[in-house]
Amino acid sequence: MTDIATEPNLARPLTGATLILAALLIGLGNFIVVLDSSIANVSIPHIAGSLGVSVTEATRVITFYAVADAIAVPLAGWLARRFGERRTFITAFIAFGAFSLLCGLARSLEMLVGGRVLLGLAGGLIRPLSLTLLLRVFPAEKATLATVVWAMTTTVAPIAGPILGGIISDNAGWEWIFFLNVPVAAAGAAGLFYLLRGRPELTARSPIDAVGLVLLVIWVTALQLLLDEGRNLDWFAVTQIRVLAVVAAVAFIAFLIWELTAKYPIVNLRIFRHRGFVVASVTYALSFGAFFATIVLIPLWLQQNMGYTATWAGYATGIMGIFAVLASPVIGAAAAKIDPRLIISTGVFGLALISIWRTGFTPDMTFLQMAWPMLLTGPFLMMLFIPITGLCIASVDPHEQTDAAGLSNFLRTLATAFAASLVQTGWANAARVNQSELAGAMPQGTSTIEAMVASGLSRETATTLLTNVVESQSVMLATLNMFAAIALCLAFSGALIWLAPKPNSPIDTSGRH
Repeated sequence: MTDIATEPNLARPLTGATLILAALLIGLGNFIVVLDSSIANVSIPHIAGSLGVSVTEATRVITFYAVADAIAVPLAGWLARRFGERRTFITAFIAFGAFSLLCGLARSLEMLVGGRVLLGLAGGLIRPLSLTLLLRVFPAEKATLATVVWAMTTTVAPIAGPILGGIISDNAGWEWIFFLNVPVAAAGAAGLFYLLRGRPELTARSPIDAVGLVLLVIWVTALQLLLDEGRNLDWFAVTQIRVLAVVAAVAFIAFLIWELTAKYPIVNLRIFRHRGFVVASVTYALSFGAFFATIVLIPLWLQQNMGYTATWAGYATGIMGIFAVLASPVIGAAAAKIDPRLIISTGVFGLALISIWRTGFTPDMTFLQMAWPMLLTGPFLMMLFIPITGLCIASVDPHEQTDAAGLSNFLRTLATAFAASLVQTGWANAARVNQSELAGAMPQGTSTIEAMVASGLSRETATTLLTNVVESQSVMLATLNMFAAIALCLAFSGALIWLAPKPNSPIDTSGRH
């Protein structure tokens, strides 16, 4: 690789008001990207109704955004080296606003999903580069403060997403969850262009692993399509699903072989030789995927079966941020002193216990009864989120730490896409099975209908009422089934982390590696 520097040295850190404003605008970029990963969760019923598709089909808006985000993450480093971190970030910021406008103008599911894919690609560049830029503009001695800014935007955004999404969808229309990104992105990009103008950057003619990138896109997209379409097309009974399975498998195997032999791999798979990294990154992906499955499932269940509006479904999901924000400083301080495996395990087991708590939910529960488990989710989530990336990075050699951070985040983002598809598939299948079992366990169904007819109802009305009761109970049981499955996944992850070796020293949570 031949490096051609445009300037002899990187720019000095910023100071004073310029530093504060630049940090806020960089953090804002990360905020709207992470916000868009959850803001659509409570808007899915609105989107489905507006575009004339099923709720299941509309959830592609969530899954394909996450897939595109994950695919773009490995590209961020190459683009930053080739064109400069500042230029890449500002360009991606502008693109995010433009693609948000495209999403808001969409009048078909295909156009909206396409816009969300482009949005995810832009967001996948902004998210990792936001931390890099924050560390560039802050003095070295304030690196931890830079990380706090980044962590707070990363933490608050997915919490605010359901609340904002619900309020906007109910009062202005789902399109505005995208339109509001446009002025924010435009102002943020313009402000950063002004504040960071003239700052020297190092650029280099860096080779890109085009073959690896193409194989990555093929296997990830094929697998996601398989998960999304399989539940609608009777899985492997349909040729299309079998073809997708073969394409995903072949492309994945080719991807592994290519990346392990390439001189400049787009994903450095060699770091999987470190047991600590494997355990920490798998724990991260499984735990966060299980958590994300919960925040996809709960808003859908509340709106479709509990009569909640999008706004109140957003409140029910977003309130976990209250204790999460309050607990973050304490957990951050503890992570520098206590074995991170203990903190992570406690957090993940706590999330598992909360999921077990949810298996006791009933159709007539109040908002407050629903709120308590979600409130307590926040601190346990922070016990996972704060130390896990540091443990991933501490498990590899110093020259591999950037790759470790990128790959662990790639796996986490990919897990959210797969989890969203899997939980909906499991939910739908469990509801069908439960409905059949409930119907078979009602030998008095005919006599119940006759009694309702005798009380003055028409036979059609009586049959409809009884069918609705069976369907409602089957969905309720399916929801509890999913909470139980999520609890098992979290319990496994909480135990898995102990297979990682104990770090020799406190993990570095500053993000400067």
